[in-house]
Amino acid sequence: MTTSHGTAAGKDAGRELTVTQIAEMAGVSPATVSKVLNGRPDVGPRTRAVVEDIISRYGYRRRKKITSPTTPLEVVFHELAGPYPTAVLSGVHRVAREHRLAVVLSELQGGHTPAGGWFEDVLMRRPTGVIAVFSDLTETQSRQLRARGIPLVLVDPTGKTARHAPSVGASNRAGGLAATRHLLELGHRRIAIITGPEYALSSRTRLEGYRAALRSAGVPVAPELIRVGDFQVEDGVNHTRELLRLPDPPTAVFACNDGEALGVYQAAAEAGLRVPDDLSVVGFDDFFPSGWTVPPLTTVRQPLTEMAAAATAMVVSLASGKALARSRVELATELIVRGSTAPPAR
Repeated sequence: MTTSHGTAAGKDAGRELTVTQIAEMAGVSPATVSKVLNGRPDVGPRTRAVVEDIISRYGYRRRKKITSPTTPLEVVFHELAGPYPTAVLSGVHRVAREHRLAVVLSELQGGHTPAGGWFEDVLMRRPTGVIAVFSDLTETQSRQLRARGIPLVLVDPTGKTARHAPSVGASNRAGGLAATRHLLELGHRRIAIITGPEYALSSRTRLEGYRAALRSAGVPVAPELIRVGDFQVEDGVNHTRELLRLPDPPTAVFACNDGEALGVYQAAAEAGLRVPDDLSVVGFDDFFPSGWTVPPLTTVRQPLTEMAAAATAMVVSLASGKALARSRVELATELIVRGSTAPPAR
C-alpha cells in the first residue's frame, strides 16, 4: 500500500472521485475502498485512515444522486417515547410517501450521539439521507456522511453539529418571550422557569426569551426561580416542590415543555394549590393531552410536524443534487392561551 496521492490528486482535485480513483490514490483494491465506504469492520486501521482521508478531501462520487425506493431514509431519535416522535414521523412520512421512500427508525435510548455500530449500519445501507432528531452526530461521522454524498439534516438541533449540517428548528426564543410576556401582562412578577438540559439549543434559547421578557418589563431575573430540568415530567414535579418551599414562592411557572408542565400541575395539587387560581402554568410544545388537562394548559405551540416535513424535503433536494436556498430553517411558534393562566391571587 502507498500513501502517495500525487498524480491522481493533481488530476482529480476539485471534483469527486470514483471508487477506482480512490483505490488508485490509496494503493489498495477497489474492493477495500468499497468496504470502507460501507462501514465494514474488516479493514486495517491504517488502511482505513488513508482511504477516509482521501474521501474526506475529495469526496466520493455516488452512482446515484437521486432518491430511490430502494434506498431508505434514516431517521434517528434520542428516544422513542411520548408524543414527540409521533409528531416528527407524521411530517417525515408526509414527504417520504410523495417520493416513495421507505423510512428506517433508530433510537439512541436516551443518548444524543450514536455509537459506532449504528453508524456502520447506516453506511452499509447507503441511505438517501439521514435525519437526526434532537440528537447529534460526531464531527467525524458528519464528515464521513458528507464525503459519501449522504445528506444529513437536523431537526430540533442540540447545537453541536448545527454549524456543520443543515437544520430545521422552531423560534424558541420568541416562544419563551411570548410565554413570559403573557404572564407579565397578567400581573405576575415572581415567574419561575423550568428549562430543559443546558446542552440543548432549544432549552437555552427559550431561557433567553424568558430573560429578555423580564428585562424588557424591568423585572429582575431571580436566580432562585431558574431551574434546570431535562424535559421530563419528574423535573416539573421536583422543581415545583422546591420552588413552592421558597420564602417568596413564584405565582407562575413557565415549563419549557408540556411534560414538565404536567409535573407542575402534580406538585401544585400536592401542595393544595389550584391552577390557575393559586399558580399559573405555561408549557411548551402543545402536545396531547395539553388541551385536555384540567384546566387546559396554556402553552407555546411548536410546529414539529411541519419542521420534520421541511427537513425531509431538504434531504430529498440534497440527495437529488440540488442546492438549498437556506441551510437553517426556523419555523414560527405560537402562544395558545387556555385555562391554566390567570392574574395572580391578591
